[in-house]
Amino acid sequence: MDLKKIKFNINIKIIIFSAIIIFVGALMLNKSFINVLNLNNKKLPIYNVETNGEKVIAITFDASWGADNTIKILDVLDEYDVKGTFFLVGRWVDEYNAEVEEIHKRGHEIGNHSNSHPNMTSLSKDAIIREIITTDNKIRQITGEGTKIFRFPEGAYNDKVIEIVEESGHYCIQWDVDSIDWKEQGAEKEYERVISKTKGGSIILFHNNAKYTPENLPRILKQLKNDGFSFVTVSELIYKEDYIIDHAGKQIKK
Repeated sequence: MDLKKIKFNINIKIIIFSAIIIFVGALMLNKSFINVLNLNNKKLPIYNVETNGEKVIAITFDASWGADNTIKILDVLDEYDVKGTFFLVGRWVDEYNAEVEEIHKRGHEIGNHSNSHPNMTSLSKDAIIREIITTDNKIRQITGEGTKIFRFPEGAYNDKVIEIVEESGHYCIQWDVDSIDWKEQGAEKEYERVISKTKGGSIILFHNNAKYTPENLPRILKQLKNDGFSFVTVSELIYKEDYIIDHAGKQIKK
């Protein structure tokens, strides 16, 4: 048996096998690279803002149903001299005109949260536009002003929905600190969740009708102020131009 020929054949097989491994690895690497590019190109709303060390934050309230706690919340915000941002659903505006007027009168910002609170990723472009315009018109009839910021119902969005909302002249706003107050898991749990997660540039989410929010707000506001945070509305927090939004939803000034 020719040992040299056997060794040669083995070496050829090793080279071929190695080439196959390298080729497959390159394909997988290229696919991962493409996936990263796709991730980076995916459109995102603003979850928080790069404030370059400044401890400024925005507190927000979604109003989709019920109004029992709205005035209580407004009274607490007044007591601590904090201006918040309220994202209102059109059908809520229909039912609670007086509360909308009070939010506006006390100097808080009002944002658009759709008209009927649908999952907007399932709607056509025309339906999405109707949801936005209808709510803006309802708010304008009461306050004399439209809105410039929008929050997605259920937090659901995709590239198409973001593009349509932006084309309507609204900034898309999410949050990076969720009190999850709507689950009503307990005042202490909600308090610790907010205090532990808040940082400069954070957008905090509450709901106007959650059980523990009115009793939690005073100590949350007091503690955050003691920690050196100051409060602004969402429109005061975000950049209006010359910015990027990174892969995590952080808005960064160029």
